[in-house]
Amino acid sequence: MLPTRTLVALVLLTLFWGVNWPVMKLSLGEITPLYFRAITITGGLLLLLVWFPSRGISLRVPRSQWGRVLVLALPNIIGWHCFSIFGLQALASGRAAILGFTMPIWTVLLGVLFFRERMSPRLWLATACAAGAVLLLLWHELGQLSGSPVGMAWMLAAAASWATGTLLLKRLGPAVSTEALTVAMLACALPALWTLAVVIEPVPSFDFSPRMWLALVYGVVIACAAAQVLWFSIARSLPPVASALSVMMIPVIGLLSAMPITGETPHVQDMMAAALIMVALSAALLPRLERSEL
Repeated sequence: MLPTRTLVALVLLTLFWGVNWPVMKLSLGEITPLYFRAITITGGLLLLLVWFPSRGISLRVPRSQWGRVLVLALPNIIGWHCFSIFGLQALASGRAAILGFTMPIWTVLLGVLFFRERMSPRLWLATACAAGAVLLLLWHELGQLSGSPVGMAWMLAAAASWATGTLLLKRLGPAVSTEALTVAMLACALPALWTLAVVIEPVPSFDFSPRMWLALVYGVVIACAAAQVLWFSIARSLPPVASALSVMMIPVIGLLSAMPITGETPHVQDMMAAALIMVALSAALLPRLERSEL
């Protein structure tokens, strides 16, 4: 059984990342996507640069490892954050969360295609369920005059980018702490995010509503900084089952919390797709139960 402190941290982390989807959607009503990402990641990085050293955690990365850090930052930070925010701009936040968390299935498929990993019956089931969820949502988007299959393409690209980063992390991960690697990847990604924002989008006026300022504060303090601190506090001691269950609940919380935050009403297809994604993640992530010996 999980210690009470770890369980509370896990519940908070799942809520923080789940609720972040509709909060981000709310933000995009007043700020362009790339500026939103650049501002929130900058603020989150600054908070982490203060928090981790205050806890005695070294963020030093040897010069020889920065090349690997840059390679890892491309899919894990730049690809995921850019593709997903464009997808979220075009889709309902709950739907975007469901598609974003097809990432573990993409990890399996890319591992089989490029790293000679083997498929098992459980992984075939996971892939079939994830494909069914995507087809359900695609069918609904194509059936609506205001639908956005392009938004779905952005979200699937984001999930594939995150999966690629996960696979590369296992093979190229430098010999530094997780905290140092995360901060270094964020630092590597920020110049690219700011450059893209300045070149592509108009400069925001910052004449935001109070609701928008609250959403930005949530993005910086809760979603970027506090969630990372919570994750690092439990990641090394968290059982795989608990970690997997947390991942499965994030899109469900994103779907449900969208109703009070953005006023979005989930369709039947959304609920069915969320159920399929939970089955898919269960098959892909939960460790197989072994028969106990008599």
